[in-house]
Amino acid sequence: MIPFFAGTSMNQNIRNIAIIAHVDHGKTTLVDELLKEGGVYRANQQVEECVMDSMDLEKEKGITIKAKNASIHWKGKTINLVDTPGHADFGGEVERSLKMVDGVLLLVDAYDGPQAQTRFVLRKALQHGLKVIIVVNKIDRENSDPAGTYNKVLELLLELNANEEQFNAPVVYGSGRDGYMLRKPGDKGTDMAVLFETILEHIPPPFAKPDDPFRMLVSNIDWSDYVGRIAIGKVLSGQITVGDTVYVVHPKGGDRLRCKITKVVEFSGTQTSDSAVGVAGNIVGLSGFEDIDIGDTITADENAHALPFTEIDPPTIEMQFCINDGPFAGREGKYVTSRQLRDRLFREMKSNISIKVEDTNTAGVFDLKARGSMQIAILVEQMRREGFEMLVSRPTVITKTENGQTLEPFESLWVEIPEDCLGVVMQMLANRKAQITAMHKHLLGTTIEAVAPTRGLIGMETDLVNATSGRGVMSHLFKEYAPWAGDVLTRLTGTLVATESGESKAYALVTIQERGKLFIGAGELVYEGMLVGESPRQEDIPVNAARAKRLTNFRSQGEGVSTQLSPPIRLSIEKAIEYIASDEFVEATPKSLRLRKRILNQTDRRKADRASRKGETGAPTET
Repeated sequence: MIPFFAGTSMNQNIRNIAIIAHVDHGKTTLVDELLKEGGVYRANQQVEECVMDSMDLEKEKGITIKAKNASIHWKGKTINLVDTPGHADFGGEVERSLKMVDGVLLLVDAYDGPQAQTRFVLRKALQHGLKVIIVVNKIDRENSDPAGTYNKVLELLLELNANEEQFNAPVVYGSGRDGYMLRKPGDKGTDMAVLFETILEHIPPPFAKPDDPFRMLVSNIDWSDYVGRIAIGKVLSGQITVGDTVYVVHPKGGDRLRCKITKVVEFSGTQTSDSAVGVAGNIVGLSGFEDIDIGDTITADENAHALPFTEIDPPTIEMQFCINDGPFAGREGKYVTSRQLRDRLFREMKSNISIKVEDTNTAGVFDLKARGSMQIAILVEQMRREGFEMLVSRPTVITKTENGQTLEPFESLWVEIPEDCLGVVMQMLANRKAQITAMHKHLLGTTIEAVAPTRGLIGMETDLVNATSGRGVMSHLFKEYAPWAGDVLTRLTGTLVATESGESKAYALVTIQERGKLFIGAGELVYEGMLVGESPRQEDIPVNAARAKRLTNFRSQGEGVSTQLSPPIRLSIEKAIEYIASDEFVEATPKSLRLRKRILNQTDRRKADRASRKGETGAPTET
């Protein structure tokens, strides 16, 4: 330990750094290469790609969802890496992770340049006063522009009010996939040494006070079947060993809980290993707590106060989670009761600080507030795989009232589309109350910049994919609360609603597919009120998908001629949640995804519709 100033020291052998980037800019692939070169794996060891994406959903979707820690040993130094999500819906993961680090690697694609989530995560890092290293990645990509990308990053730093030191951040160029980094384009490189050297040169060692009583701010929570909850964070002062008595101080109310440390773990590569002691400046995990949350302070001083924890951006959308009350409830799931659903949702809130769960006045119905539909879709998919059954409503925005005026969240929107799709996309944006702020033409099409109400962006990604045949890309970022924009037209179609329960018949579906697109195939179980397809008209059309051909003694004309059913549309969780209307639910079970009406019986739906029309008061709505 080398003295620094006034009793504060820096552990010169440790660097704590986070990697931030937009989705698909190569962040997790870069971490893989750093781990390989840092000696985490044996020379002959078979290593899977994107090893930091440990969750099944992360591997399937190709994105980082949970912030994760890894540790690399390079030339006698320990570099603790935090791999953060790039999607704005998981911003809570980013914000709490930045409390553990002293610098960030800002990874930018040399072809795409800075994107929406690059802006979001970088703004948070600059607000924390963290040192920045710019990494221009994928310079081997065709039509890449490393120099132009670097200039765009400098413009972004200026726009986000970076200080002089942050603006003059060092830059390296390279390819995480091919495993090399360079100090400038045109140099020759064969490894990642340039990046390691830049980290050690420009990222400061962690500040700590080794002679003071132990203190640590909990920035993450992990779980072990053997020791229970594991609190992860950077040791700010003192040291900790197994058997030490500590106090957990909650930030709200200052409640204190006395505990005894049962395990100290350090990160080695992507795994954890038991440690005799957790030293000041290092990122460690501690166990021995019955109840501990992100943002709590662990201290050896009984009279110490809670450490400040950065307030995260509030949720902007909310939706309902309900017990499954459909005809097929309990057939596929292991956890189907209201108590089980509530316990699971409140447990999620413990480790995911960006969501809020509240009870409602209706039994078996819970309100969940979050950042975006992607975040909710991931949670639903995780719960399905755990054996839960549930109903999920369409997201609605969280409004505010100021001076008697209704305010709603607005977002900055970037849409990249081919030139031939410009007209249809502009109409889509107009329907969703988006205000165009800029348009940029480039070789592959047009980039549209706009500001739109969050309501208008729910379901837009699906419509954009359909309108551009999969060639359109959109990114969005929360901007502000502003006055209500009026009615937003998001879904231009109606649905085909089943009127009878039973098994769907090809005979019935052949006729039904002439009236719209099918969501189901032949031989699937359906029930009254279930959505079996999409109607091109805006009203709902009742259909009988279980209708069988009546047998008679007469041979009809054309009998024996084969009928062809079109392949049904299969919606993912995320697309299904964004697709449904306010009077519909997604029924999610371990084996099935079904779309259905909130009120299953057709007669009851008509009565409720008439009652709602009589009670309309002109309040803000969305279609």
